[in-house]
Amino acid sequence: MERVLDIDFEHSVGFLVSDIARLMRVQFNEEAQSLGLTLAQSRALIHLARNEGINQKSLAAMLEIQPITLLRQLDRLEENGLVERRPDPADRRMQRLFLTPAASPLLDQLTQLGRAMTERAFEGVAEAEREQATSVLQIVKQNLIDVTHPEADEGDSKNQGQASDV
Repeated sequence: MERVLDIDFEHSVGFLVSDIARLMRVQFNEEAQSLGLTLAQSRALIHLARNEGINQKSLAAMLEIQPITLLRQLDRLEENGLVERRPDPADRRMQRLFLTPAASPLLDQLTQLGRAMTERAFEGVAEAEREQATSVLQIVKQNLIDVTHPEADEGDSKNQGQASDV
């Protein structure tokens, strides 16, 4: 017996957001390869740029990946001269992560890539509608942060589950 779901997948916000995110990840990954990076490495660099001095465990949590997975990405980024690990002055067992000067032009290119991809995604959408869509999505995001992390105050919630164009 065939089961029919009572869901309009074309108008379901959850499915639309998921499909859009998947399509953007696939496209970004393809384009980031021209820079010699994977999507995962790009995300690590972008989040590190926003949180320099973070430790590996916290960065892995932010990226929602296992620390061992991040370790391999960081090894490659360090080999390419983009990231450096420094000992944590308060805890010898920990290492803090920092970008090297070589990462700056690459981050600029990633930013341009993300902006170009966003422009393609919003092609044919009026500026006022773009702003409204972004505003609505920011409210939805904050509502979900409030439910997921009710103890977070306004300052903490800015970085919780924060996404980027990548």
